[in-house]
Amino acid sequence: MKDLASHFEFGRNWLEYAELINADRIEQAVRGLERLTGHEAITGQSFLDIGCGSGLHSLAALRLGAARVVAVDLDPHSVATAKQVLSQNAPDNQWDVRELSVFDLDPTQLGEFDVVYAWGSLHHTGALHEAWTRASKMVAPGGILIVAVYRKTRLCGLWKIEKWIYTKSPAWVQYCLRAVFVNAMRLAFFLTGRDFRKYRNSYGQSFRGMNYEHDVHDWMGGYPYESISPSEADRFRESLNFAHVRSFVESRTRVGIFGSGNDEYVWQRRTGF
Repeated sequence: MKDLASHFEFGRNWLEYAELINADRIEQAVRGLERLTGHEAITGQSFLDIGCGSGLHSLAALRLGAARVVAVDLDPHSVATAKQVLSQNAPDNQWDVRELSVFDLDPTQLGEFDVVYAWGSLHHTGALHEAWTRASKMVAPGGILIVAVYRKTRLCGLWKIEKWIYTKSPAWVQYCLRAVFVNAMRLAFFLTGRDFRKYRNSYGQSFRGMNYEHDVHDWMGGYPYESISPSEADRFRESLNFAHVRSFVESRTRVGIFGSGNDEYVWQRRTGF
């Protein structure tokens, strides 16, 4: 999406979430990024964070030894939040946060980067393939592109409608919709013998550093919305002339009752491209 006209207010959500960032959440983000890049892969490298949100993962890149980090986001609230988070936690590192759309990225102005990272942002642009192509052009020869996008489910069409409605709704309607979602998930956990409270309290500790409440709001309001299957992503990768490094995907098509989740792709730009 090239402007904020129909944009869900991701930035306000990140602004609230940033108040919860602590040493544990930073460490979770570091582990999550290292899982994708590999041990010491960022040390001394340049890093571009597209759709930086709170700036937490730009901070993780700096903690992993990135020499230079540029973080961009279309939403001014996200930009302000990322600047605040990086100022507080990495005052002596080399970083820059800019209010910039992925569609305006230009390697002749910003340069090319050893690592380009777009986790959960490109599928909210309204033009997934164009945004992904733009991101790929920012990768230096031999560099890597890390993208997480919604996996395709049987209910993607319904979720797209829900997200449009949610984005257009006042805060009290959004609150009611979130309550329905959370209580439905709580019931599903109960019926399958799982501990919902434990899941909620430990949410995000595995690799993202996010918390449950802000992620539910982000998921339900994430409009525009697009998804892609692993086979479609693989064909697209070949069209961009990138090599597969690693991926974390679900090959089977899920129903998607409680969301689609993200598939993660790590690709390397072939030299000479």
